Amino acid sequence: MGYLLFVTLIQAFSFSLIGEYLAGHVDSYFAVLVRVLLAGLVFIPLTRWRQVEPAFMRGMLLIGALQFGVTYVCLYLSFRVLTVPEVLLFTILTPLHVTLIEDALNRRFNPWALIAALVAVLGAAVIRFDRINPDFFMGFLLLQLANFTYAAGQVLYKHLVARHPSDLPHYRRFGYFYLGALAVALPAFLLFGKQNFLPEAPLQWGVLLFLGLVSTALGLYWWNKGACLVSGGTLAVMNNLHVPVGLLINLLIWNQHEELGRLLLGGSEILMAVWISRLGVRQPLTVH
Repeated sequence: MGYLLFVTLIQAFSFSLIGEYLAGHVDSYFAVLVRVLLAGLVFIPLTRWRQVEPAFMRGMLLIGALQFGVTYVCLYLSFRVLTVPEVLLFTILTPLHVTLIEDALNRRFNPWALIAALVAVLGAAVIRFDRINPDFFMGFLLLQLANFTYAAGQVLYKHLVARHPSDLPHYRRFGYFYLGALAVALPAFLLFGKQNFLPEAPLQWGVLLFLGLVSTALGLYWWNKGACLVSGGTLAVMNNLHVPVGLLINLLIWNQHEELGRLLLGGSEILMAVWISRLGVRQPLTVH
């Protein structure tokens, strides 16, 4: 639990740093690539290349590609059309994706998850009812893809570690995660990145340094390690704790003039969607 609480504070602060200092100023693909490279410099020298099962290596490569590579490319792109509070609120749906993935792995069908998805979309519409446009929905969909891949990474890591126990410490087998992330981030930057849209101010480089070494290296490692030590229900709750903390930080420091009424109403509907998605967990319908 301690690992998850500490990472929650890091995540809450990181969202505002991305939205206020990088989004719209630094190429999204470059920012993701730098974070992966910095985190890789921390963990790859510590990684054991022998005494690790090939199946575990492949699994970690996939998890890194999903949980960081795809997730953070989509997250950074969403900041182009969404505000920081909107991004934070839309990440509330991560537990919904955790439920869907767990149900799929266990061959269960949870109809409440479908109802929850509709409620979540309505909540998003409430927040932007006067400015709904294709860009807004594209941002919302990008974040749902990010939520799905982030949730998939957590669930798969927990299953992978249970399936391949080892006497090696977690950090000795975690470098493969960042190689998987690099396999997504590097091609994305080479294909879509704008090389004339790189950081110029020292503050932007400082933010990237913090995000790479603290949020990406220590944060993702501690989060996945902590996920293996708690129940699925606790993990779902912890996935959302960064939202109120992040909103508080952002609204107090950067967005004092945000329309709180609609954020509260729409956010409440999105939170209700998460609660609805959990209704079917106790008595799931099994698909034979």
